[in-house]
Amino acid sequence: MLFRTLAETSEAVAATRSRLKKVDLLQTCLRRFAPAEIETGVGYLIGNLRQGRIGLGPSIVRHALGVSASEASTLSISDVDSAFEQIATVSGKGSSLERKRLLSDLFGLATPAEQQFLARLVLGELRQGALEGVVVDAIAKAAGLPVRDVRRAVMLSGNPASVAEAAIAEGIAGLQAFRLELMQPLQPMLAQTAEGTDAALEAFGEAAFEYKLDGARIQVHKLESQVRIFTRRLNDVSASMPEILEAVGEFPARRLILDGEVIALRADGTPHPFQVTMRRFGRTLDVERLRESLPLHAFFFDCLYVDGEDLIDLPASGRFGRMSNVLPAAFLIPRIVTAESAIAAGFLEQALAAGHEGLMAKSLDSLYEAGNRGAGWLKIKPAHTLDLVVIAAEWGSGRRQGWLSNLHLAARDPESGQFVMLGKTFKGMTDKMLEWQTRRLLELETRREGHVVHVRPELVVEIAFNELQSSPHYPGGLALRFARVKRYREDKGAEDADTIETVREIFMRRAS
Repeated sequence: MLFRTLAETSEAVAATRSRLKKVDLLQTCLRRFAPAEIETGVGYLIGNLRQGRIGLGPSIVRHALGVSASEASTLSISDVDSAFEQIATVSGKGSSLERKRLLSDLFGLATPAEQQFLARLVLGELRQGALEGVVVDAIAKAAGLPVRDVRRAVMLSGNPASVAEAAIAEGIAGLQAFRLELMQPLQPMLAQTAEGTDAALEAFGEAAFEYKLDGARIQVHKLESQVRIFTRRLNDVSASMPEILEAVGEFPARRLILDGEVIALRADGTPHPFQVTMRRFGRTLDVERLRESLPLHAFFFDCLYVDGEDLIDLPASGRFGRMSNVLPAAFLIPRIVTAESAIAAGFLEQALAAGHEGLMAKSLDSLYEAGNRGAGWLKIKPAHTLDLVVIAAEWGSGRRQGWLSNLHLAARDPESGQFVMLGKTFKGMTDKMLEWQTRRLLELETRREGHVVHVRPELVVEIAFNELQSSPHYPGGLALRFARVKRYREDKGAEDADTIETVREIFMRRAS
C-alpha cells in the first residue's frame, strides 16, 4: 500500500471527534494493508516505529524537513520501514551524520503531507486520535471478531500491531496464540479516583481496602530460580533491586507473576518520600552500597499466575486469596475487607498515620484489566492531585532567569488523542527541580514562541490543587486553581496521565 494512504487516513482520523468515524476510517485502512504491512502500518497509526527509538531528535528532523519534497507519491509502507531499519542499524563514529543523511534521503522521496506525517511519527507527536482503544475496535471490525477477544489479546501481548496481524491473517485462531507468559510483562491495571471511602462503598458495597503506598509500581516474574522485575512501563530493572530478587527467589511458589509496589522504608518502618525511593529505581551503579544505606521492600497486592495456574480471569478476591497462600505475610499489602463506613474510614486514618498516601478500594469481583484504568479499582487520597503532562514551559525571570519555570499543564483526551490544557504553575519547585526540568524540557523541545518553549508531551508531573473552576480561556472549559508541583513521575509515561474525563468528573462531584 502507498504510504500516502496511511498518512491520509491519519489526517482524516485527526479531523473527526467521532469515535465511530475514527473506527470506520481505521478499519478501512487496515483492510487495505498487504499481510506483510499490517504490523508496521498499525504501529504507524498509533505512533510507534517497529524499530523503537532510533536516535532521531528534533534537530535531525528539522534538517530533513528542509529537504525538497517529492511531487509524486511513490513511497510504500515497506519502503518507509526499510529506511527506518537502515537508520536503526547505524552506530559508531559519525553515526549522527549518517542518520541525518538517511532520514533526509527518505524525506526527499516523500510528498509535503508525507513529510509532515513522518516528522510527527519520528518525534512522537502523532496525536491523531488513533490511540489503542480506538485501534482495538478497528482491528476487531476489520477482522470480523468480537472486540472482547481482540482486547484480551492486546492486554496479554501489549502490542496492538502484532495482534492486528494475527487477527486479520488468522482470525480467532491467531488471537488464541496470545497467552499470559512468564518473563513477558504485561501492562498494569490502573485505577480511577474516588472522593473517599464512603464513595467507594457506595460503588462496590463490600470492598477490599489496601494501603496506597507512595512507591514505584513493579511487576515481578519468577520462573524456577530466575526472577525478573519490570516497571510499570515494562522496563527490566532487575539488576537494581537485588534484595527483591533474593526475597522472591525464596518464596515457596516456583512460578509467579506478581503486581505490587517497591518502597524505601526508614528503620522505624515509615516510608521515605517517593523521590528517595526513585534513587534506587533502575540504578545499576553502586547498587550494593545503596542497598545497605537505602534498602527496598516490596508489597504485593495482586497475583496473575502461580505454579501453572493462570489467575487473570479470576475475580480480585480469588487472586488475592491464592497470593496469600504462597507469599509470606510481610510481603502482602496491608488490607481489610469491609462494608462498614466507620471501619473503612478508620483504616484510611491508619494508612495516613503510617505515612502513606491513602487507600486503594477494590471491588471483590473486579477482573484484572491490564493496561486499562478499570472502574473496579479506586484510589482515595485526601489531597486532590492529578498526573498531568507538560506541553510547554516559559522562561523565568528575576531569580529564575535562565530556567524554564512556568509549566503548561494538560490532561489526556483518549478520544481525540490530544492533550487538553488546564492551566499553568510555577509553584512548588526547588532550585534542584528547576535545574533538572530545564535540562529535561530542552531535550523535548519542538519549537519556540517568544518566551514559550513547546515540548513533546512526554513528561508527567503530579500536581496538587485546591479546586477546579469553569474557564473560557482553556479548550476543556476548566482550569486548575492554586496548582503546585508535588513531584515529577518519571515512572509514568504520557499514556498514564489522568484524562480530561477524570478532571470533569472531579469538577462535577464538587459542583453537586
